[in-house]
Amino acid sequence: MDERVIGRSNQQLSVVGLGTWQLGADWGDVDDKEALAVLEAAAESGVTFFDTADVYGDGRSEQTIATFLSGRPDLHVLVATKMGRRVDQIPENYVLDNFRAWNDRSRRNLGVDRIDLVQLHCPPTAVYSSDEVFDALDTLVAEERIARYGVSVETCEEALTAIARPNVTSVQIILNAFRMKPLLQVLPAAQEAGVGIIARVPLASGLLSGKYTKDTVFPENDHRTYNRHGEAFDQGETFSGVDYATGVEAAAEFSALAPEGYTPAQLALRWIIDQPGVTSVIPGARSPEQARANAAAAKLPALSEDTLTAIRDLYDRRIKDQVESRW
Repeated sequence: MDERVIGRSNQQLSVVGLGTWQLGADWGDVDDKEALAVLEAAAESGVTFFDTADVYGDGRSEQTIATFLSGRPDLHVLVATKMGRRVDQIPENYVLDNFRAWNDRSRRNLGVDRIDLVQLHCPPTAVYSSDEVFDALDTLVAEERIARYGVSVETCEEALTAIARPNVTSVQIILNAFRMKPLLQVLPAAQEAGVGIIARVPLASGLLSGKYTKDTVFPENDHRTYNRHGEAFDQGETFSGVDYATGVEAAAEFSALAPEGYTPAQLALRWIIDQPGVTSVIPGARSPEQARANAAAAKLPALSEDTLTAIRDLYDRRIKDQVESRW
């Protein structure tokens, strides 16, 4: 699989990574055996980037990755985690002492002395403008607790503020065929500054796979059930903030645009890979088959101009008015 350099570093990672939220919590149940099988399938398919967070299953996702990698010492995988969501979301909690405590916990969970990449996990907006916060992150690098740091954001404005910081390696942002606003300013600014872009929620919580109907029922412990209107966290994390009924109809139209040899999910991933400035896209997978199919998108041909134009037209007609003013 092709690899790209992540931001202001010499570290390369696969253009398709693996998001591991679903291996911890909030996507229904995935047992330990299946979770390890997903990681194995991804690695065998050329994935060299795993993205996790300390709150995914209260550390279960980090621990599962550690278990997998401990049995594969010859495997080179860049592991990124996130921190900051274990406390009340107020700027005053984003301080060095807390960073050290959260980092200690993640290093124990991952079984490492130094973490490849640590990202602030969608903190309050004011955090991105705090010199003290980024001084504290620089301290973690100086103490060799982390190799580099980035941020995960909810809005384009937060992304642009973070990109202006001189030592930010990467920005993780929702980017998909139902969330195109980052193309306008964020990706060009990141390219100019040498900051990596990690595209998350690439399938709009599965909508873009084309598998769901208006009658689909998700498990009670799945955020696609309990967070449709932002009841638990930012609404934009669930179906990219798109109304479910609208999303299902638009996804059916999107699926019809898939060229021969592409699944709708692979079309969605290939669209992201083709965007200038993207370093890696991190779809989740609940089965080895999904992990392999996601990785295969990296080997498909770039999309034609006609297909790109049709996807843009769909977004402008069906989705844009719902999401661009918010994120």
